[in-house]
Amino acid sequence: MKANQPSVQAIAESRSPSARDAQRQFGDLPEWNLADLYPGMESPELARDLTRAAENATAFEGMWKGRLADEAALGPEGRLGQAIEEFDALEDLTGRIGSYAGLLYAGDTSDPARAKLYGDVQQKLTDIGSHLLFFPLELNRIDDTVIERALETSPGLARYRPWVVDLRMDRPYQLEDRIEQLFHEKSLTGRGAWNRLFDETMTGLRFRVGDEELSLEPTLNRLQDPDGEVRREASEALADTLKQNLRTFTLIHNTLAKDKEISDRWRGFSDIADSRHLANRVEREVVDALADAVQEAYPRLSHRYYAMKARWLGMEQLNHWDRNAPLPESPQDVIGWDEARNMVLSAYGEFDPRMAAIARDFFERRWIDAPVRSGKAPGAFSHPTVPSAHPYVLVNYMGKPRDVMTLAHELGHGVHQVLAARQGALMAATPLTLAETASVFGEMLTFRSLLERTTSRRERKAMLAQKVEDMINTVIRQIAFYAFERKLHEARRDGELTSDQIGQFWLEIQRESLGPAIRLGEGYETFWAYIPHFVHSPFYVYAYAFGDCLVNSLFAVYQDAASGFQDKYFEMLKAGGTKHHSELLAPFGLDASDPAFWQKGLSVIEGLIDELEAMEDEPA
Repeated sequence: MKANQPSVQAIAESRSPSARDAQRQFGDLPEWNLADLYPGMESPELARDLTRAAENATAFEGMWKGRLADEAALGPEGRLGQAIEEFDALEDLTGRIGSYAGLLYAGDTSDPARAKLYGDVQQKLTDIGSHLLFFPLELNRIDDTVIERALETSPGLARYRPWVVDLRMDRPYQLEDRIEQLFHEKSLTGRGAWNRLFDETMTGLRFRVGDEELSLEPTLNRLQDPDGEVRREASEALADTLKQNLRTFTLIHNTLAKDKEISDRWRGFSDIADSRHLANRVEREVVDALADAVQEAYPRLSHRYYAMKARWLGMEQLNHWDRNAPLPESPQDVIGWDEARNMVLSAYGEFDPRMAAIARDFFERRWIDAPVRSGKAPGAFSHPTVPSAHPYVLVNYMGKPRDVMTLAHELGHGVHQVLAARQGALMAATPLTLAETASVFGEMLTFRSLLERTTSRRERKAMLAQKVEDMINTVIRQIAFYAFERKLHEARRDGELTSDQIGQFWLEIQRESLGPAIRLGEGYETFWAYIPHFVHSPFYVYAYAFGDCLVNSLFAVYQDAASGFQDKYFEMLKAGGTKHHSELLAPFGLDASDPAFWQKGLSVIEGLIDELEAMEDEPA
């Protein structure tokens, strides 16, 4: 995921073994080496860089504030390019510091020392940022014709044209400098504090499943257990613990939704998701076309698939805890870490050896943190850190096929982040919609590679079913999440919401997306509470559906291409945030603004369901 600090993605994983059992089952699971950023929490290097960042930011403000529109800055020999270069370097330095503190904290959010360092660093970076806030604001006040002339005549400035042009898209929503500074400084005690409360509360929760007390990850994984009774117990444990903490989660969501409404109102955004669309550099019409296409496809995709799955499991209707139940055909063998590594690297290498070579560095240089640990952030992410360093991947590996796909997904992010780093701190980050392209493409490569090696009909059916479920979770479920967020944020404008109201919104949207083949039993109305995206990145979720549908179309181009696809693909990833999605997709003949584009992506999912349906009628 794209961010300057790690964020988490809740995915159902496998049950948590002890460290000794994990090593016996999975092999030697790597833990990341953060010394590439700083040697330790108390290291003089970290203290030195914090001091240097504060001093450089103050000096930068003294040098440039109030002077960006001067002829000396904007003329043919102007120094504005130098100013942006210095700003870029400061972004890299502060990003390195923030990345270290964030990754350390993600490794164990329950450790008070790490939590203190994370909080202290966030406060210091917020203070440092206050000295830099003037720069994009002042730059955006320069007249269009003046800035365009400077971009054309100043060689040092021309390199940053994509960043300057992109920055100016924020102009209509930019506030007076002191208001912007107030928003910036209060973010630490506002949104940032509520995000941290959510993380630390969720990390501390324990769910009693049978005789065991489990954290969130292994509890969610029990929903994939072959034994229906185990799945039921896990579901009830989730519901029981979430109910006990529902007032806290309801307060968090109410507060953050109101916080966002205040910010949007002051900035002049007309729709509740427009700020996210702007951040993603994607038009509202494109997202609306995606959401409409997916919602229209519910009956022929998720409704149809879950009805078929109910028949496979000999049930008239699936309970909500059966949604991710494995098929009887699904292999239950544990996949060791070395085997998972080879699966992903082999698939990447078959596509292009350059892709495998980049991914291999993550394994060999300890850029991955794989074991499940108490206090560790749930889910998975790939954090780009800064161009002067390298990305880090976090997974909670427990040896299931879905864990291999998660590894392939995050390494796709990692490859993208490595390639885009050459653009520098200001231009490397890709908008979230396209940030999911490389990750989903990496998943698809791995899935197709494994599928081609499968000769057993039963295993093929299990693999196809697993892929369809993953795609439903990525496309259908994420658009349903987006619809839920819209309903919650719109209703919050009329007043504070109760837990029951939010639960009813959740049930209404889930019934619509999952269909009549799934019975949503008591307790399911609380399951919205553990989804971190709603807290960390409102409306982020449609980026997954965007990426999945885009990759389906992109993969079809790859399969039909005689040659040259790989080079065009690598150029797309190298571009980072320097191009709009229309420019990046044009070499492949794709256009996300065309409503038919989304139908092409959805037809791939439909085709896999067709194949599974045909297998029902085949002799075993």
